[in-house]
Order: sequence, then structure tokens, then C-alpha cells
Amino acid sequence: MLKQTEILIGKGEMLPLMEEFYTIQGEGYHTGKAAYFIRVGGCDVGCHWCDVKESWNAELHPPTLTDQIVQKAKQYANTVVITGGEPLMWNMDYITKKLSEADLKVHIETSGAYKLSGQYDWICLSPKKNKLPLQEVYQSAQELKVIVFNKHDFKFAEEQAAKVGKDCELYLQPEWSNRDKMTPMIVDYVMEHPKWKISLQTHKYLNIP
Repeated sequence: MLKQTEILIGKGEMLPLMEEFYTIQGEGYHTGKAAYFIRVGGCDVGCHWCDVKESWNAELHPPTLTDQIVQKAKQYANTVVITGGEPLMWNMDYITKKLSEADLKVHIETSGAYKLSGQYDWICLSPKKNKLPLQEVYQSAQELKVIVFNKHDFKFAEEQAAKVGKDCELYLQPEWSNRDKMTPMIVDYVMEHPKWKISLQTHKYLNIP
């Protein structure tokens, strides 16, 4: 990689862009809202059930000028979701500043395993057992979304809920490949523990990106 490219990536003025697309937010608190998704490559959290494993290797995704990404985003919705991969592996200060200056609402979906950079209107924290969030991300999250693959994940969800702020929205979401088994268990759990809500991957039911 060219030295100048490395410098720009370090500043967040370039990012390893995997894909960008305009769609409907399918999960969590903002389900149903039109949003422009910016998916950044690179992740070392390594969830075995991840549905975007092609995002893991950042070297597969070309460094792209952040200003170009922002210019495209401005053409679409008033909400942008930065996701990955794990976007906090990169410096998010520059892109979030530029998006905010363009009067766009800026959301992020993160495992919280890396230092929080950037300024956001909404932080969705989706913690993973094999690389837990940093304390600063727990404290900043407006939404906690725990993926439920098996019954042991309910205990993990409660451990994570104890670490976020009292106003954080709490969601349990069935892992897609195991949804037929886990969804009824989540329904029962939420009825017994009504501080939680159910999140579904509605974009997959609707066959949209």
C-alpha cells in the first residue's frame, strides 16, 4: 500500500469500502426507516454465524476517498448507517463530521470491541462473546442488540444489559439460520422479561438488501 494511502486511511480520509447501498433498515429500533448503508471492510471478531464473512479481510476492499462516499450518501436518505465488518477498526472522526455537516443523521452498528471514534446520532451495540465491548461503548450505546443463536445467549444478553445505560433500548434477535428454533424461545423470554424487545431481520423476509 502506498504511504500516502496509509496516511489518508489513518486520518479516516480514506476507508476500505466494501459496499454502499440505499435500502430499508431491517433490524432493531429503527426498523422500517429508509437509510443509506456504508459497509466498511475489516473485522477480527470472527462470529461463526456472520452473514457477511466477505467483509472480514479489509485488503479485499479498495481504499476509497471518504469525501466520495459522503457525496454519494447525500443523494439518498437523511439517515446513514455505518456498518461492517467492524467499522471502529478505522478512524470514524472524519466521515461522521462530513456526514453531519451534510445534515445527515449518522448511525453506527458495532461490536464495540474497539475505541469509539466519530460522533453519532445513534449507536447500536451488538456485543460478541469472543471479543467483548469496551466500557466506553457500553456507556454510549442507545441500543443493545444481542444475537440469540442458542439458549445460553439469554444469560449473555442479561450480562450485557447490566453494562449499558438505563435508557438503552434492549433487543433480542434470532440468528437467521436458527430462527425457527430460537424465535419461539425469544417470544417467551420477552414476555417474561418485558424490558427486552424482539428484533427481526425484516429485510431478509422482504428480500431486500
